[in-house]
Amino acid sequence: MDCLTIHLGIKFAMIFYKTTILILGVKMAQKRSVLVVDDELGPRESLRMILKPIYDVHTAANGQEALQFINREKIDLVTLDLKMPGIPGLDVLREIKKHQEDIEVIVITGYGTLANAMEAIRCGAVDFISKPFNVADIVAVISRSFERRNLKEKVKNLGQKIKESLTTEDICKEDSSTH
Repeated sequence: MDCLTIHLGIKFAMIFYKTTILILGVKMAQKRSVLVVDDELGPRESLRMILKPIYDVHTAANGQEALQFINREKIDLVTLDLKMPGIPGLDVLREIKKHQEDIEVIVITGYGTLANAMEAIRCGAVDFISKPFNVADIVAVISRSFERRNLKEKVKNLGQKIKESLTTEDICKEDSSTH
């Protein structure tokens, strides 16, 4: 990617973010955190620069570094390359989902076969994007992933509130009225 493409991508990301905030009437209390995992410096830094105005962005050059970072820090979303030295991307994905299933994972790879995409989705990835990626597409996919995560959190919180509001007595009354 050349500097003009990156600059335009950053500008688009900021416009997209501000428009989304205005449309939804939402104020971000805290930036969501994104971990960009790619062994190639160019794509890793390009994605970091594109996302930095919107999110709290961290980077890792390989799977081992990514897993160590995730164990130390709170991460909301991971963009993950498949082909990396050391731990392959699919194994990193499995480890993330095994220990922290609420982290959204988007696979971004230059090896975008149908078989790879299906396996990544089976392992818990929310999306699969081929390199070279389109800036507008990646920003939109990440935004949708966070919307999905927000909805999951709301459902979980609502379920917890309902559970807390029901007393044992209420549950017993419900049981006895059905018999």
